[in-house]
Amino acid sequence: MPGFEIFGEEEKQEINDVIDTGVLFRYGFDAQRKGVWKARSFEACLCDLSDVKYAHLCSSGTAALITALAASGIGAGDQVIVPPFTFIATIEAVLSVGAVPIFADIDETLCLDSDSLYKVVTDKTKAVIPVHMCGSMAQIDKIKEFCDKENLILIEDACQSIGARFNGKAIGTFGKAGVFSFDPVKTITCGEGGAIITNDEEIYLAAEAYADHGHDHIGDDRGKENALYLGTNYRINELNAAVGLAQLKKLDFILKKQKENKGYIKNALSNINNITFRQIPDEKGDSATFLSFFAQDEASALKIVDNLNKSGIGGYFYWYVNNWHYIKQWKHLKSLKAPNKLTAHPDKYPDYSSINLKVSDNIMKRTISIQIKLGWSQTELADYTDKLVEAIKAV
Repeated sequence: MPGFEIFGEEEKQEINDVIDTGVLFRYGFDAQRKGVWKARSFEACLCDLSDVKYAHLCSSGTAALITALAASGIGAGDQVIVPPFTFIATIEAVLSVGAVPIFADIDETLCLDSDSLYKVVTDKTKAVIPVHMCGSMAQIDKIKEFCDKENLILIEDACQSIGARFNGKAIGTFGKAGVFSFDPVKTITCGEGGAIITNDEEIYLAAEAYADHGHDHIGDDRGKENALYLGTNYRINELNAAVGLAQLKKLDFILKKQKENKGYIKNALSNINNITFRQIPDEKGDSATFLSFFAQDEASALKIVDNLNKSGIGGYFYWYVNNWHYIKQWKHLKSLKAPNKLTAHPDKYPDYSSINLKVSDNIMKRTISIQIKLGWSQTELADYTDKLVEAIKAV
C-alpha cells in the first residue's frame, strides 16, 4: 500500500489508449473512441472481483458514498449511524445529503461495535455505515443482523479495504451498497476516483443517474436523454479510470505482497508481551494494508510513538490525535462549521462536542498502526522491523 508504489508501463499503456482516441469523457463519442471504454472496463472488472451485478465509478470515494446514500433514498433529517474512527469524508457524505450522523462506539476490530448500535438507534434512524478501517473488516455479519432486525439500510464504507473478504464474501457486498476509494494513497489508485458496488438494480440505476445530473443513459446522446432525478456531477473521466484499470489488474499481486510483509512484521512482534493485536474477524480475508496493535495504556502508546519518532523510520499512525481520522480532533464537526448553513433546522443535530465515546477513546488511546509498504526490499523490511521491535520493547 499504496498502489502508486508500483506505477509502471501498464498504467502508461492504458492512458495512451485514451489519449490515442482523444476522448476523455466517459460517455458518448462512440465512433471517435474506437471501442475504448476504460470506465466501463474498470466497472466490469470490479464486478468480477466482488462478485456483484453492478458497479459504478465516481470522481472520488466521497462522491461514491454521497451517491450511494442518495440512491438509497437517504436524505433530509434521516439519522445514519457512523463510527467515530473513519476518515472525515464518511461524516461529510452523510451531512451532504442532509442526513444526521449519529455516533456509536467501535470495538477492538477498530470498526463499529454491533452491540453499541442498539444503544443509539431511534425511530429516526434509517441507515448504518460501518467503515472497514485500515484494510480489515468490521463484524459485518453481526451488523447486518442488526440492520435486518431493525429494518435499516446497510451501506458499507470499504474505501480502505478493497480486496478484503469476510468468510469468502467480498467486503462491500453485505448491504444495499458498498463503496471504494481510489485516491492517491489507497490500495489501488486512480489519482482520484471511487466506486459503488451493488446487486440491487434500482440502487444502481439511481446511482448512475444521480452522479451525472440525473441522466438515464438510455441512447447515445446525453442531450436527448431523460432526466430521472435531480442529480449532480460526480463523474469519473477516462484518464483516471485508465489508471485504476491497470492498478486493479495488479490487485492480486498487491494483496499477496502486503500479506507477506505484514506477516513478517507481525511474527516479529508476536512475542512482545506489552502489546496485543487488533481483532480481525477473518484473518484470511484481511487485505493487510496496516498492522494495528494496542499498547497497554495511553502512556505506553505515547512512549512507543516517541521511540518511533526518534528511530526515524516513519510509516506509523497514532490515530487518537490524528486530525482527519478520529472525532477527538474534528473541531469543525463539533461546531458544525461550514461556509453555508447545513440545514434550516440546526436543532436536529446532536451536540457533537459533548458526545460520550469513552469506549472508543480507550481503544484509540492505545492504538498504533503500521503502514505496510509494497516497495520494501527484504533488507529494508528487516531493518524497519528491527527498529519497530526495539521501539516497543523499550517501553
